[in-house]
Amino acid sequence: MRQALVVFLVLAVACAARAQRPPPCGRAAWPHWSRYVDTFISPDGRVIERSAADRTTSEGEAYALFFALVAGDRPLFDRLLKWSQENLAQGDLTRHLPAWNWGKRRDASWGVVDPNSASDADLWMAYALLEAGRLWSEPRYGDIARQILSNVVAREVSDLPGLGPTLLPGPAGFVLSGDRGVRLNPSYLPPQILRRFSSAAVPGPWDAVVSSSIRTLRETARSGAMADWVLYRPRRGFAPDPVHGSVGSYDAIRVYLWIGMLSDQEPAAGQLTRALGGLLRQLKETGKLPERIDVLSGRAGGTAPVGFYGALLPLARAASDEPSLKALQDRVAAGEKNGLYGDPPAYYDQNLILFARGFLDGRFRFDADGTLHTSWETQCLGRER
Repeated sequence: MRQALVVFLVLAVACAARAQRPPPCGRAAWPHWSRYVDTFISPDGRVIERSAADRTTSEGEAYALFFALVAGDRPLFDRLLKWSQENLAQGDLTRHLPAWNWGKRRDASWGVVDPNSASDADLWMAYALLEAGRLWSEPRYGDIARQILSNVVAREVSDLPGLGPTLLPGPAGFVLSGDRGVRLNPSYLPPQILRRFSSAAVPGPWDAVVSSSIRTLRETARSGAMADWVLYRPRRGFAPDPVHGSVGSYDAIRVYLWIGMLSDQEPAAGQLTRALGGLLRQLKETGKLPERIDVLSGRAGGTAPVGFYGALLPLARAASDEPSLKALQDRVAAGEKNGLYGDPPAYYDQNLILFARGFLDGRFRFDADGTLHTSWETQCLGRER
């Protein structure tokens, strides 16, 4: 009996030690991301948006590449890259920008539904590859990133009179006929990502694109809020979008997130943080966030999903707004369902919260020049790369 008890205790101690053992070097335990992978990513690397007829977007693949890098999960990174290249880019990301929408087509087959690319996804995919090449010492990733960005410059950047080289939302469909202007999406313009392409000496007018992007963000923030889409008219400036008007909602919420995650050393960080305080004021005044807000009239409506609360977490911290930060954290915590957020858990909410919580928890950060730093690189290398 005594011998059996000793064996039991030894086994128990060994099991406890294994349970407390840190993940292998380069892999960071991240429960929310693990649950996201189990729920939304197929074994072959397809990110499935289950609330939208099981479609896959280039945005989803690009964000997943970024999160896999932050988690230090290179096998998953490679599966995501392989699926994206084979299914969204005609087998070659160095020649073709990824199609933004893949899913079930009218003839019931599965494949590309809309071949137009989305420049925000192209930027995030290139950024994840560029930084993966550096952090994992894999030149192939960096080579693909530079080719993607070469295609972005050729097809998605336009030199607009009075604004300069500017990122369009995609190659086709955003320049209005008859000199009526160009439709832009502010949420497609994360300054830290664009700055990295400049600091990494990627060929292209990236300094000028950073300048036009920051000007777009600064001049279109009205009443402390950002619209989903805006119109730029050469030499006449910005105006409400002719399709969506002056409403900010599911697209624009990302702008608050990108600005909140800027480095303290980013020259435009303070100005942009102050310019985007409208939703935090709404939270203080009403105790909740709206699903949509008119940036001209200030009229708000609808009930924001939990992801909106998560997206504002970094901005509240950047603004040193502790009461709002706590209110947002409480709302996000209350929205957790079995490791995911929302009821039912939605793909978009998870992405917003993965960015925000990952940033606040110190899993990653951006330098002033856009360089990505992850928590695992210090653990593995003893220093930041």
